[in-house]
Amino acid sequence: MAITDKIYVKNHRQLASQMEASFSKSAFSGATLDILFSGDGIAKLDDASRDRVLDFAEDFLDCDCQSHPHCGHPERKFIAYLLELRAQGLGPDAIVDVMGDDYMLYAYPGDILSFLDNSVRTLEAAQRLAGVDGRGEMEDEIRRKRRELSG
Repeated sequence: MAITDKIYVKNHRQLASQMEASFSKSAFSGATLDILFSGDGIAKLDDASRDRVLDFAEDFLDCDCQSHPHCGHPERKFIAYLLELRAQGLGPDAIVDVMGDDYMLYAYPGDILSFLDNSVRTLEAAQRLAGVDGRGEMEDEIRRKRRELSG
């Protein structure tokens, strides 16, 4: 299961009530993305919630794909966001706090830890493959990225 399947909308019931719409608690489910992308009901949100929802839409739903927002770009952008937070030295608990502050999203710290651990292991494998393939520069770049994630 992808990490984006484990990212949830904070205060889901309150937001659904304000927007007068029913949508999944999962932030990256099709129905949730449709509601955020269409913008219907967002004007009904209180100012703080509206700002966070619009920030989320700007940062993750902004692409020109024909199948937007179901093209996979929102999920990839969010994964890059999580990896950047880790590269800044944040641990799983702090990452959960920041994404809550930034976008009114939450996840379980254990899920974030598992995602980060899997990311490091994937980079280790890619680093080994680059070495076997004789791509020294790529191997060094991957090693650097792995160290950023490992802390």
